[in-house]
Amino acid sequence: MGNISVKYENYVAHVVMNRPPANALAQSVLREIAEVFHHLESNENVRAILLYGEGRFFSAGADIKEFVQIKQQGTLNELANIGQDVFETIESFPKPVIAAIHGAALGGGLELAMACHIRLVAENAKLGLPELQLGLVPGFGGTQRLPRYVGRAKAFEMLFTSDPILGSEAVKTGLANHAYPEEDLLNQAKALAEKIVLKSPLAIKVAIELVNVSKTAAFYDGIQKEAQAFHELFQSKDAGEGIQAFIEKRKPQFKGE
Repeated sequence: MGNISVKYENYVAHVVMNRPPANALAQSVLREIAEVFHHLESNENVRAILLYGEGRFFSAGADIKEFVQIKQQGTLNELANIGQDVFETIESFPKPVIAAIHGAALGGGLELAMACHIRLVAENAKLGLPELQLGLVPGFGGTQRLPRYVGRAKAFEMLFTSDPILGSEAVKTGLANHAYPEEDLLNQAKALAEKIVLKSPLAIKVAIELVNVSKTAAFYDGIQKEAQAFHELFQSKDAGEGIQAFIEKRKPQFKGE
């Protein structure tokens, strides 16, 4: 694909955005991301996805120049719908998605990162939602996901001021999981992905579903679903292998069954 490349290594798919100079999320890029994830979902040799940007940035956001054309065509709703659909696909994706953020993740770039299950950042990376500077609000889920990670007060501050925060602060606020020197970021992200793929793909899929249930379900409903999922997984071949491997003090060989 023109703006997205995919490399495979040890059950990990490296999804790399490459649209110089800033990996801006034009509609064409969003559609490519959607197509890539569609193919990765059915690829049994992929157990985790590592998403990052080529060049200086993770993604500096939407393609602002494209906004003029979209406004003339009256298709702004279509753009928002595309972005929200793609990011919801990522958030509910049945395989772990890790974002490795360097340079900047701004606007739509941060919204993309927030849809991923785990975010690793360079200590000097800049993360923010500057849409209010344009007289706009985030359109790809930013106002909904940001408060879930940083709380309402910090979300309001970031939105109202449009000021980005550094990767080191993003960890303190809960927006990112870990921060590393930029030169070490990708190696750390690879190591995490390769650790995750050793787990049962079936159990991971269910864990993602259950955590996402917590977004909207009442607590009692959520724990009921969890209990049901535990019972069903207990009957799986992966659970049998995991328990037997623990008893035999060896590493389990999960097959996602």
